[in-house]
Order: sequence, then structure tokens, then C-alpha cells
Amino acid sequence: MGGTTRVKGPARSGAARLLARLAVLAAIGSLVVLVLAVGEGGLVVLGAGLLGLVLCAVGLWWFVAHRGAVRLLGAVLAVAAPVAVLVLFAYDGLWLTALVLLLCWGATLAFARAALRTSRPERSAAGIAAARPRRPVLIMNPKSGGGKVGRFGLVERAEELGARVILLDPSAPADVAELARRAVAEGADLLGVAGGDGTQALVAAVAAEHGLPFLVVSAGTRNHFAMDLGLDRSDPSRCLDALTDGEELRVDLGDVSGRPFVNTVSFGVYADVVQRPEYRDDKAGTALALMPDLLLGEGVGRLDAQVEGTALSAQQALLVSNNPYVSPDELSGGGRRPRLDAGELGVIGIRVEDAAQAAALALRGSQSTGLTVMTAQRVEVTADTDEIAVAVDGEALRMPTPVVCTLRAGALRARVPRDRPGVAVPVPPVRWRRIFDLAFGRTERAAERTTDDQSGA
Repeated sequence: MGGTTRVKGPARSGAARLLARLAVLAAIGSLVVLVLAVGEGGLVVLGAGLLGLVLCAVGLWWFVAHRGAVRLLGAVLAVAAPVAVLVLFAYDGLWLTALVLLLCWGATLAFARAALRTSRPERSAAGIAAARPRRPVLIMNPKSGGGKVGRFGLVERAEELGARVILLDPSAPADVAELARRAVAEGADLLGVAGGDGTQALVAAVAAEHGLPFLVVSAGTRNHFAMDLGLDRSDPSRCLDALTDGEELRVDLGDVSGRPFVNTVSFGVYADVVQRPEYRDDKAGTALALMPDLLLGEGVGRLDAQVEGTALSAQQALLVSNNPYVSPDELSGGGRRPRLDAGELGVIGIRVEDAAQAAALALRGSQSTGLTVMTAQRVEVTADTDEIAVAVDGEALRMPTPVVCTLRAGALRARVPRDRPGVAVPVPPVRWRRIFDLAFGRTERAAERTTDDQSGA
């Protein structure tokens, strides 16, 4: 994350060039197979595959955005479309042609991604050696992550390493930011949190305000911030090694109308869903019950945003992140940000209002009109109401409009263990211009484009 770029050796550049050429050859092979198979149903295979994808996307849209018979029809269509395509291939004897085309295209993507992975600039560690703190204070939430604080003995381990632990009482909600300020007033020279990302952000802001190092302990449920710092999420006790053998990373800290965030701020559909008290106990059921009204209901408000002079109008959902994700696909599951020190907000806007737009999104991805992917220094979100629902690092809030998101570049001194798993930088999306640059000798230009994509450009 950050740091200086190492110069790649000839062997690494040569391997990237070879893999890129193999990707180009495999792509040509896919086209040759398709042309040769025209008489054997090649075009039927391609057309049926695309039609099945479109019908599946339409079915999913009906399932999410409607109720009753239309929702049932959507569920049936989403399942039946791919099954029908497979049955067609088997019945007409096209399964072999489909399999060969699939294997060729799979090899194309595999070689292309391997080329990008090999060509990507290696970065040296951005951390600088850090002295052992004399009066570290850690705030721990015993309920976070299903009880990881107790399960991994974090209190005992931290106290053994000389830290003072403030253990939160689950039955009496506390102002963690105020607890952190009080610890600073009493002489703390490091602040840390074992808890969720929302709690991490509040204490991180106090640490940044006073110029103190901040220690992240991966004791939350998903630990996205810890993951993107390269910390061990399977054993949070390893994060405490930073107290005795640590180094510092300068990372960015987000701000949404005066409230800090370390990961994301969500507006629109998701933010409205998480406001409901029943969401905690039944996430899927609550979302399905509310989606039709939130997507297509009469009088449902839409969001407008100004992103670096670009207007986004009538958005159904908007996500602003502390540094951009490589692609919108990275947001599902264990999505990663390549770096936390690029000094940019990631912005993703979604506007899908009918089945046709849902199909276009399935076919074209980020190139469709329903999806906007940008980076910015400042995002201002407005609506036709005095306040809107906002989910800040997963926590449900309401904020007065306009809501302004900014970034404090390099504001946070993140203290991390010297020995840690590290950040696995995701491979950027395959773009053929970059693959051709690699394949035909323009490796420096391709590396620059790879670096740009990893930074969210």
C-alpha cells in the first residue's frame, strides 16, 4: 500500500509479455472456433447464451422489484433461463461446441489476468519503524464479531503487552469517541480498538485529531478496514504484536458531514433497508419486503449528487468509499481496495428502473447507463427531503441534506505489526488495450494503465 515502486526485472516483463500474447492467441482461437462452428450451431450457442443471460437478469429484476405473481414469475425465469439454455445445447447436440467456446474464452481470461498480475508494479512496504508506545489505550467491545474479544483472550494479551484496556459494557451504550478523548487527556500515546469498523472510525478520528498512532484489532464481523491494512482477520490477537514490533502506515480517513468513516458511506436503497430494526434479525427477508417500494414505489425519493462537477441525478443507490475499489464487483463478498493512501474517494451510483436497464447492466456492466463509477475529492448528496438515511461503515444514521463526503489524505497513523499477512492487491478488470500493450512490447505503458486501474482511475 503506497510506497515506492520497484523496477521489474527482465524475467518478470518477459513473462507478462508471454502471458499477454497467449491471451491474444486464445481470444483469436475463440473467434476461429466460433467461425468454424457456424455451420455446427456456433451462432446458436452464442445467441442462446446471451439470451439466457438477459432473461436471467430480467427475472432477477422482477423478483427484487415486484411482489406477488410477478415476483414468482421472476424467480421462475431467473432459474429457468440458464436451465433452458443447457437443455437446448444438449437436445440439439451443441454441448460440445458450447464447451469448446467456453474453454477457449476461459483460457483467454485466465491468461489475460495472469499477464496483468505478473506485470503489475510491485510496491515496497510503506511502513516506517515505530517505537514502542509507553501508554497505549485500547477500547474493546466484548460483543463485536460474536465475542472475539473473549474468545481470543484479547484483554489479557493486551494487558500483558502493557496496554490499558477499556472494556465496553454491552448493556450500557457508551460514547467511544469521548472515552478516547478522555484517554488522550490522561496521557495515552496510542489509541486502538477491538470492534467493528464503525467504532474503529470514531476512535480513529480522535487519534488523527491529536496526531497519535491508531491500532486496529480485527475483532469485528467483517473487518474490511483491517483486511485492507493487510492484517490477520483469522487471529485478531496477532494485531496486538504492533505494540511491541510495529510500523506505521499513513492512510486516508473519510468524512461525511463531520462524521469519520474508514470504509464506505451508503445512500439510497441499502441505507433505507438497514434503518429498519428488523434488519438485524432477518437481513434477506427485510430487504425483499422493502425492495419493491424502495425501487419503484410511488413518491419514493431519489438522490442527486455533485461529483467533481459531474451531476448524478435520480440515483436509487449511491456508495462513496474511502479510496476506490478496483471494480463494482469487488463490493460483494470480500472486496478489497488496492490502497488506502491514494487520496481519492470512490463513487458508485446505480439507477435501474426497469427490466431493460437490468438486462443492459448484466450485459455491459460498468459500461451501462445504469451504473456510474468515478473517483472524486468531494461528493455532495442532495434529495427532496430535509434529511436522508445514511449507512456509515454499516451503521444506520440519518443526516440533514446536503450531505458532503470528503477525504482527509494521510490523516491517520495506522500502527500495524511488522509481521502481517499483507495486502493481496486484486487484478484490475481485463481491458484489451492494456493486454495488447503488454503483448506487443509496450510494457511500461501497460504497467502505467494497470497502476491507474488499481488506484481506481
